[in-house]
Amino acid sequence: MDESNFDWDNLRLFLAVARAGGLGPAAEQTGKSAPTLGRRMIELERDLGSELFHRKPRGYELTEDGQALLRKVEGIEARVIPVTESSLATAPPLVKISAGNWVTKVLIGAVGRLTRSMPVRLRFISAEEVLKIGHREAAIGIRNRRPEEIGLAGRKIGRVRFAVYAADESISTWARVMSKTPSARWLRAHAQEDDAIEVTAPQNALELANAGLARAVLPTFIGNTQPGLKPVSPLIDDLEHDQWLVTHHEDRFLAEVRHVIDRTHAVMSEACENG
Repeated sequence: MDESNFDWDNLRLFLAVARAGGLGPAAEQTGKSAPTLGRRMIELERDLGSELFHRKPRGYELTEDGQALLRKVEGIEARVIPVTESSLATAPPLVKISAGNWVTKVLIGAVGRLTRSMPVRLRFISAEEVLKIGHREAAIGIRNRRPEEIGLAGRKIGRVRFAVYAADESISTWARVMSKTPSARWLRAHAQEDDAIEVTAPQNALELANAGLARAVLPTFIGNTQPGLKPVSPLIDDLEHDQWLVTHHEDRFLAEVRHVIDRTHAVMSEACENG
């Protein structure tokens, strides 16, 4: 067995299948689907080079190798349980949310709604690049397109629109965000480079606009909430897109993830509608 490539989570699932005597009962205990459990047991057998189960019509029966592994894993479990029952294990579950800067700004302003009625820790990962949810870099991602990767689930949030905002129409200087986002590319194509203030963070562009120093390209769900700004252009058709909430198809059934998914969807749906 190559321990560097070994999936230790499969041992936890092996315990459930071995004790339950089948995939169906183990699925109820673990929250994993029966097909997923079956696939994970095959992976474990391949990693170990041993057949662990007699697969029968009425369930899974341990082979001699399976019984030997069960004894070893139960020994590991006996040592691990005291650690998981320590004070370190009493912290609320962590849910990581990956989104762009503007969506993160909205969600941070709604933290109370996201965590209401369920103890959960949130980690906001504000990044314009797309994190790999399939690799668990984040539990929830807000994306500008429907997920196409195998193993991901998507839920449409709404339509995102953009416009140019400024304190006054007479302001001609642009706040230019130095990034590779669609709005930054649009601005490079439509604004003169010699009449701009360059920033590296989108939040700084908003600050320049609010200070009356520049005009900025903003999503309407941000621009329309700024009391000192008004749209000084029509909606920008080239930037309009659907917004999707994306998660791993298995993780979405975890109670804490489902809780945050539902509330994140509600918050961002309202933002899109009001924008």
